[in-house]
Amino acid sequence: MQIQENISLRNYNSFGINANARYFANFSSIVQLEELIANYKLQTTNHKLLILGGGSNILFTKDFDGLVLKNELKGIELVNEDETFFYVKASAGENWHGFVLHCIDNGYAGVENLSLIPGNVGASPMQNIGAYGVEIKDVFEELEAYHIHENIVQKFSAGDCAFGYRESIFKRKHKDAFVILNVTFRLRKQPVFNISYGAIEQELEKMNVRELSIKSISQVVINIRSSKLPDPKVIGNAGSFFKNPAIPHIQFNELKMLFPDMVGYASGSENTKVAAGWLIEQCSWKGYREGDTGCHAKQALVLVNYGNAKGEEIYALSTKIIDSVKSKFGIELEREVNII
Repeated sequence: MQIQENISLRNYNSFGINANARYFANFSSIVQLEELIANYKLQTTNHKLLILGGGSNILFTKDFDGLVLKNELKGIELVNEDETFFYVKASAGENWHGFVLHCIDNGYAGVENLSLIPGNVGASPMQNIGAYGVEIKDVFEELEAYHIHENIVQKFSAGDCAFGYRESIFKRKHKDAFVILNVTFRLRKQPVFNISYGAIEQELEKMNVRELSIKSISQVVINIRSSKLPDPKVIGNAGSFFKNPAIPHIQFNELKMLFPDMVGYASGSENTKVAAGWLIEQCSWKGYREGDTGCHAKQALVLVNYGNAKGEEIYALSTKIIDSVKSKFGIELEREVNII
C-alpha cells in the first residue's frame, strides 16, 4: 500500500505507452483506498488523481503529474435471485472477460455477446461498453462507488448512471469524482439469444452450431473479435478508438446517394448511426503506418502502437483521421478513448 514515485505506466495501459506517474499505488480494499487518498492529500498540495483499471481505454499523451491508483478490488458473488434473474456482484478490479467466462460457467445469461472486451469490470458501466447488439445498460442492476471528496460510498441505479452510447454520468457530470467499487448485474436464468448483429449467424453456421447456448454465442464472439482485432499483448492498442457517429436521416440519405456502399443503421427516430470504420477506410487510412504509429490493417477503427510510439503521435494520427473524414463526408468523429 506504499506510494511509489516516478513509476512507468507502460505495463499498465494496453497501448503500451511509456508515460510516467509522479506517484503510484495499488489498492485492494476500500480501507486502503481511503488511507491512500487521505495520505496523498496530507503529503502534497498536488491533488491530481487518476484511477486505473485494466488500462484498456486510455491514451497517455504525457506523464501524469499526480497519483495513479491501480484498482485491485477482487471478488464475484451471487447476491440474490428471483424467478427470472440472477443478481451477480463483481468487484471493479475483476478482469471483464474473466467475469464473462464465470457467468457462462454458472449459467448466468446476458453478457455472452460482450466476450473478449478488454479491461476490468469497473470500466464497464463508466463506458457503457457494448458489442453485437448488447450494452451494459441492458444487464445493469446497480453499482457502488466511493466519492473521493466526500469520503462516502454511494449506490447508483441505472437511472442514476444516465447511460448513453459509450457514455455515463461518470464520464460527464461526475468525471474524476468517484471510484467505482463494484457492479451488480441482472442476468437471466433463461437466455434470450441476440444473434442478429454483425457476423454472428454466419460464424454459427461455420462452427456448425445446431443448438444455441450462451457458451456457443460467447465462442462465436471470441472467434470474430480475434479474427479482426489485434491482441494488445502483441500490438499495443485500445480497441475501437472512435465512436460510431449518429447523423440525421436526411444527411445519411444524401450521403448514401453519393456513396451507395455507405454503412448505417437506425438510431432512434431521427438519426442513423454510421460505421466509423467504413468512413475511415474510405479515407484510405486502413493499414496506414508511420514509424511505430498506425491504423490496423484489419480494422480501421483501431489505432495501434507497433512498438515505441508516443502517445502524442497516436493522438496526432487520430486528429488527421478526424479531419479527413470531416472533409470527405461532413461528419466529425469523436474519440472513444480517454485522453490523458
